[in-house]
Amino acid sequence: MNGGGGGGGGGEVGFVGGGGEEEEMDEDGAREAGKEQVVLMWGYLPGVSPQRSPLLGPVPVRLPPAAAGDAWRDVCGGGCGFAMAISESGKLLTWGSTDDMGQSYVTAGKHEETPEAFPLPSDVAIARADAGWAHCVAITDEGVVYTWGWKECVPTGRVIADQASVGTLEKDERQSAIANNQGNSIAVSPRSQVSRTSSGAASGPSESRGTEESTKRRRLSPAKQGNDSSTSGDENLSAPPCVVTFNTGVKITAVAAGGRHTLALSDFGQVWGWGYGGEGQLGLGSRIRTVSSPHPIPCIESTSYGKDRLSAMKGNKNAEGQINKVTGNRVTAIACGGRHSVVVTDSGALLAFGWGLYGQCGQGNTDDVLSPTCVSAILGVKMQDVAAGLWHTVSISADGDVYSFGGNQFGQLGIGSDQAETIPKLVDAPSLENKNARSVSCGARHSAIITGTILLRHGSDSCCISLILTLTKFPTDEGEVFCWGWNKYGQLGLGDSMDRNVPCIVPVDEYHLLNVSCGWWHTLVLAESPT
Repeated sequence: MNGGGGGGGGGEVGFVGGGGEEEEMDEDGAREAGKEQVVLMWGYLPGVSPQRSPLLGPVPVRLPPAAAGDAWRDVCGGGCGFAMAISESGKLLTWGSTDDMGQSYVTAGKHEETPEAFPLPSDVAIARADAGWAHCVAITDEGVVYTWGWKECVPTGRVIADQASVGTLEKDERQSAIANNQGNSIAVSPRSQVSRTSSGAASGPSESRGTEESTKRRRLSPAKQGNDSSTSGDENLSAPPCVVTFNTGVKITAVAAGGRHTLALSDFGQVWGWGYGGEGQLGLGSRIRTVSSPHPIPCIESTSYGKDRLSAMKGNKNAEGQINKVTGNRVTAIACGGRHSVVVTDSGALLAFGWGLYGQCGQGNTDDVLSPTCVSAILGVKMQDVAAGLWHTVSISADGDVYSFGGNQFGQLGIGSDQAETIPKLVDAPSLENKNARSVSCGARHSAIITGTILLRHGSDSCCISLILTLTKFPTDEGEVFCWGWNKYGQLGLGDSMDRNVPCIVPVDEYHLLNVSCGWWHTLVLAESPT
């Protein structure tokens, strides 16, 4: 393990100040004056990292002067090449995108190193948000859902964005596309696209294949444009923010964005989905390619089981009652991976559906799963939370244990090897001894955990990194953050660019850690400053 702050570490991202003074919540909801919440970042964002070099250790991200009197509230990871966080006033702040990455500013906002409010209506207060490869989704305290980005991911809805702002962003996007096309290339990473592949047959397709696919997903601008006048609204592949319409009375409390699909969870524990479903990631029992409006996903009443579980129940008169006991009555947590989805129910059952090529659905094979299916290998363990990466899944139990399965080319499962796993494996690393996991977030190919006495989990799982918020079993511990997996761009925060296949601690000793969330090449942590 190496110390943090090396290479691109040190200094601050954005402007200093504007954070305001935060107050620590006590058990009655009151705050203790004098505590400031800060956002820490490490890894790579094209508009932030100096001379395109990654930040190898934690760096504070400050609110801009325009946000004076406001403060950080939560982190939301971000998508490919941009970061997101929420302020106390409910502003969704984005930063990190840049001119030459082939990005859509309708999706990310053109803010480079300075966090700025994304152009949503001024009276909207965002409570939670998430980002996929090329789209974003956010909800308000009232449960209203907004989404924008790649049109395939955005259902038909009422457009609410400031048209002047959207027009400016679209113009920037077109100009960027013209410049990129003239150069006949679009950069999608800060270094060479030559990627490491696993030598094990169980790891599935090579890393380079995934890189090519992600490049295609991120190519948001029209491929051929002679001038601005040649681009119509229909040709533009990015949609501005709109309100997502649900059935009357539905209040959404959590959202998750995958590669090209979205899940939403209501206050009654019903899961809704829309977007691309070609591998079953929408859980509707088919390979429907596009669902253009939110559809309920039958996670409880239609839950499937593995063959062994079904055989054991055959002929049992109480099978139906046993199924209800296993699956529970409602869903409590949701997560989207690149092309798969996972949920947790109130009974602690873990269900998965979608693309299974790397074993990321936990069924003991590499088949696609078209309907919500219990991960039967851990039915005896009560799960509490789950997150999904590009090709892998990480879940945590009510007892604080960590389980992982799926692709493992870079050690993102944290089990000490690079071998893919098709059923959940306990992350039994010495560094996690006496640590009790309490929250998880996943990105593409790396993972991390935090220990602490404060639990703050907002379900922000971009498909770029896996992270876990953990509680030590000793209440005096103020919290630690661990990372493992892919580290080509410093996204582990360990001061170097070496991959890790076991959890390693990130040095952020002076902060009290509250929450963690990740993007494609970066990691964000919400923390409380000691002063």
